[in-house]
Amino acid sequence: MIAAGFWTQLSLIPRYYLLPALLLLGYGLLQGRRRVADPRRALLQRAGVRTTGWRRHLAPLLLLAASGVLIVAMAGPTLTLTLASQQQTLVLALDASGSMEARDIAPNRLRASQAAAKALVQALPRRVRVGVVSYADSPQLVQPPTLHREDVLAAIDRVRVAGGTAIGDAMVLALAALFPGERVIEAGAPAALGRGEATRPGSYRSAAIVLLTDGQNSSGMNPLEAARIVAGRGVKVYAIGFGTRDGVLVGPENTSVPVGLDEDTLRGIATATGGEYFRATSGMELRRIYAGLQSRLVVGREETEVTALFAAAATALIVVGAGLSLCWFGRIA
Repeated sequence: MIAAGFWTQLSLIPRYYLLPALLLLGYGLLQGRRRVADPRRALLQRAGVRTTGWRRHLAPLLLLAASGVLIVAMAGPTLTLTLASQQQTLVLALDASGSMEARDIAPNRLRASQAAAKALVQALPRRVRVGVVSYADSPQLVQPPTLHREDVLAAIDRVRVAGGTAIGDAMVLALAALFPGERVIEAGAPAALGRGEATRPGSYRSAAIVLLTDGQNSSGMNPLEAARIVAGRGVKVYAIGFGTRDGVLVGPENTSVPVGLDEDTLRGIATATGGEYFRATSGMELRRIYAGLQSRLVVGREETEVTALFAAAATALIVVGAGLSLCWFGRIA
């Protein structure tokens, strides 16, 4: 576990710090009165006789520090941890629509996306299971999630350009590949999880979907409705828009057909599922995005309360302060 961030919620309790402040002030006043009331102290110091010095103050200061730490504990401090997933499954949903033949990205969009996807698969830890969904007018599960990298790489190579773009159907099929044997959709709605609990979008840390497309949905389920279904299982979708902004597909007789990208929908998919949206306008940019995704796909960030740690620290300060006072002076503080 690596501490990635630390935040304490102290906005509601600054007035509680008046207690240790008042105790510290009272202790200072008490020590001042003792010096005035005990003329022997000055005589002993002039005579070169050592007094208890700093030892008299250490135990009370430790007890004051303990009270401050306890007040921090009252705030319910939290720690953001980066946790390695014990089991991880990734499904790549690759666009195979006709526009992926556009050559604004060399040698064309499909080949560049295949090369980047293969580089991602080869860089992932061996414990990560990878599946491949190819989609055009309809989606196809080219490779169920597996640990065998050779099968995944071969599946990516088998992706061929077909017709339109069924983004929503591709996400639902990718979700079904993550939960084989379960119905992920019932009568147009997310299937029940069997626990009677609501699932927070992006809360399922053991799986993710990487969706790459260069166009707009043209068939099948509405992508935002599909995103709602995926979010119902807590699975994140990392959406990638691929292609240059002025990309065209050369048709018969050298006619040029613009191939646009629906970025608003892709952003909506990422937001609804707790994932992220990226834009890649070259094969190199896509590889960089995949390289950045690698850390997100194999680890998760989780915020956990650490009140018990602060309470334990306060207890330790109290025990040490009381123990030193008993050892040195035969009394507590």
